[in-house]
Amino acid sequence: MRVLMIEDEVTLADAVRRGLIAEGFEVDVVHDGKRGLELGLERNHDAIVLDILLPGLNGFKVCEMLRAAEVWTPILMLTAKDGEYDEAESLDTGADDFLSKPFSFVVLVARLRALGRRTQVRPAVLELGPISLDPSAGSCSRDGVEISLTRREYALFEALLRREGAVASKQDLLREVWGNSFEGDPNIVEVYVGYLRKKIDADADHKLIHTVRGLGYRIVINAE
Repeated sequence: MRVLMIEDEVTLADAVRRGLIAEGFEVDVVHDGKRGLELGLERNHDAIVLDILLPGLNGFKVCEMLRAAEVWTPILMLTAKDGEYDEAESLDTGADDFLSKPFSFVVLVARLRALGRRTQVRPAVLELGPISLDPSAGSCSRDGVEISLTRREYALFEALLRREGAVASKQDLLREVWGNSFEGDPNIVEVYVGYLRKKIDADADHKLIHTVRGLGYRIVINAE
């Protein structure tokens, strides 16, 4: 794996770089957000380790701009200790995972390898009824009309679609979309389902996203 590390703490960045090289990674290191964005846009890396507090551009902005440019390289954000809001904002701006400082190097390596495994196989385009979802391009359309989704909305909609009508519990969706380390309010699932409904179902006669009381949510393609 080739990793881009964007970290302004020179001593920390150098220590991580040497450790990753010893583990068989190729590593590029930059110490400011603008240069990190430039290298990220080149799409030459398998994963990006991105600190939040950076000179030039902060990590949130770098992540947001990469996703806006349709760069889907997995991003592991480095957040402050006890930074619950930093963790939430990291995921909402498009990061795939996060680690709180100070972090375990062993865990960092394991997280990077897990992110690398996710990108080894190009996801197939998912077509279900009027919906077309292309995970590799990050695009979504209904009846040929493009729908703009945030990274988190996209992940949630994909998780529902891939069940092809089976019910997904709130707990399943939390694990799959927000990750096992998420410790925020589980009602976040309901909030994001509401966002999806406004974008996917608002102007349609047939509603795709259904609540199954007491169980969770499912996609209904054919009207019942």
